[in-house]
Amino acid sequence: MADQADVKSIDTLAFVRTAFASFAHETGQALAEIEIQGQRAVDWICVDQAAYWKTEIRKANEVVNKAIKDLEHCRTFKKVGDTTPSCIEEKKALEKARQKLARAEAKAEAVRRWTPIVQQQFRETGVRLVRFRDVIDVDCPRAMSQLEKMLRALDAYRQLSSPTGGAEGSVGSTASSVTRQLEEPPPAAAGPARADSEEAAS
Repeated sequence: MADQADVKSIDTLAFVRTAFASFAHETGQALAEIEIQGQRAVDWICVDQAAYWKTEIRKANEVVNKAIKDLEHCRTFKKVGDTTPSCIEEKKALEKARQKLARAEAKAEAVRRWTPIVQQQFRETGVRLVRFRDVIDVDCPRAMSQLEKMLRALDAYRQLSSPTGGAEGSVGSTASSVTRQLEEPPPAAAGPARADSEEAAS
């Protein structure tokens, strides 16, 4: 029947209720950690890296400007007659400084380009986490409440049907009486047999 329950172990329901509580607790902590670590990653990209490469661009510009001055100084003060000095070291230093500046500018541009994308993805992830948190904060307690009601109902039924084992004894005695009734001969068979014996005696 649809209104009957086939419960084989009440302890299993208690175990499931405990498992729900453990799942909700551990998952809630994991979600909080995910949110914290995710926000740190976003801040590192969008704030820390943006500030870092901005500083690196400023420093690289200063190095480039110094390298240019060193090259001009070499060409001016190391000139001998009409011979223009090669200034190889100064040229190499300037090229290296310009490469470093270009790299810093490329990194800053990458951070600028990826910042809105990272922020958008984190917001979308946050929406999914909120939905999952609803499962933990709402659905899990609701399921635990239903399991608690089931456990109370089953315990009350167990106490009602067999508070001291009397019900089991009554069931056993009933079964024994039914067995005895099936094994004993019918009462009607005893009457004719007794009459025959009296006629034979007379």
